[in-house]
Amino acid sequence: MSLSVKQLTAYLAILSIGGGAGVLGSQYLKAESVNQIDSSSQTVQVAVQSPIPAPPKSPPRQDLNFIAQAVERVGPAVVKIDASRRISRQLPPEFDNPLFKDFFGDVNPRERVERGTGSGFIISADGRLVTNAHVVAGSDTVKVTLKDGRTFNGKVVGIDPLTDVAAIQIEASNLPTVKLGNSENLIPGEWAIAIGNPLGLDNTVTIGIISATGRSSSQVGITDKRVNFIQTDAAINPGNSGGPLLNGSGEVIGINTAIRADAQGLGFAIPINTAQRIYDRLFATGKVEHAYLGIQMVTLTPELKEEINKDTDIKLKVTQDKGVLIGRVVRNSPAEKAGLEAGDVIIKINDEAIATASDVQNRVEASRIGDDLQIEISRNGQNQTITVQPGPYPVSQSSE
Repeated sequence: MSLSVKQLTAYLAILSIGGGAGVLGSQYLKAESVNQIDSSSQTVQVAVQSPIPAPPKSPPRQDLNFIAQAVERVGPAVVKIDASRRISRQLPPEFDNPLFKDFFGDVNPRERVERGTGSGFIISADGRLVTNAHVVAGSDTVKVTLKDGRTFNGKVVGIDPLTDVAAIQIEASNLPTVKLGNSENLIPGEWAIAIGNPLGLDNTVTIGIISATGRSSSQVGITDKRVNFIQTDAAINPGNSGGPLLNGSGEVIGINTAIRADAQGLGFAIPINTAQRIYDRLFATGKVEHAYLGIQMVTLTPELKEEINKDTDIKLKVTQDKGVLIGRVVRNSPAEKAGLEAGDVIIKINDEAIATASDVQNRVEASRIGDDLQIEISRNGQNQTITVQPGPYPVSQSSE
């Protein structure tokens, strides 16, 4: 049976449309409906639409949340620090025997290279960086890697082990920098954003809150430091050391420095106001001298007073239940030379009331070497004032 011209025309149109859609679809194009049919020639003309528009653009930057905005501003100024140091060791003389080396080779070299990775951040466009002292202490070489991939050899200008702050200089210009905030008036519950290179994973961001402020070095378990730490629950892991802790506005409020191996969800940072005071001195002179009394002390409470007076091994009789108890005076220290004794309770320094051991630490830290400190104490129930001139802090000591 033969097909009519009209049926044939419709059949061809269907074939053309279907075939066209298959071919054009593979090229991410789309066939439109038949535009015109010339019945006299039995040909079909198909109009083809333009390519599919590109996907919509990413949302404008102002639509980012505050965390992403903070990271976008500060991230380029956060750096990775790779430090290496040569460690010498003494070997038994038999390892120098040529016969031993012929058989085994030099399997116990006298030196080994120790490498570590940390974080840091740029504080000036001309290449001044800040990190932790323990990240670069004793390093022979320091490599600084920027977020954009550029690398520089860094010079350690100075370190301060007592506050764990280090100053580094690289030869560069027009670098991105961080904006410093104020760590004096932080309140628990505020946002805290940490940026660094934990476990070698560059530019990692973690988020949390300020858990507490004013944590003393003894509370944190780092008794050889003189810092009142910021506590945060933002995840801080090995490699984060030296990186910035930010507030919700993207301002640096601290330097991430310590984690507790026996705790989860606890990290600690050096307040930026403390760090700035230290690194300003390091960049200016290469070192920092801290005032030192030479006492070990503890904050008194009624409970602690009762425990001390019950313990027959402690040769003290404490009459105060407030203030700061001196538990030990270091030999030949400024405190001993001035006449302070174990068992004395510090009540005031320069007429300012003292409530905690951190108060004493802060007053001494704020003083200058050789200045007179008027320390009011209670000794055997009697108050008296003793003048002490702080000396330079011996790094090997862990007392105030």
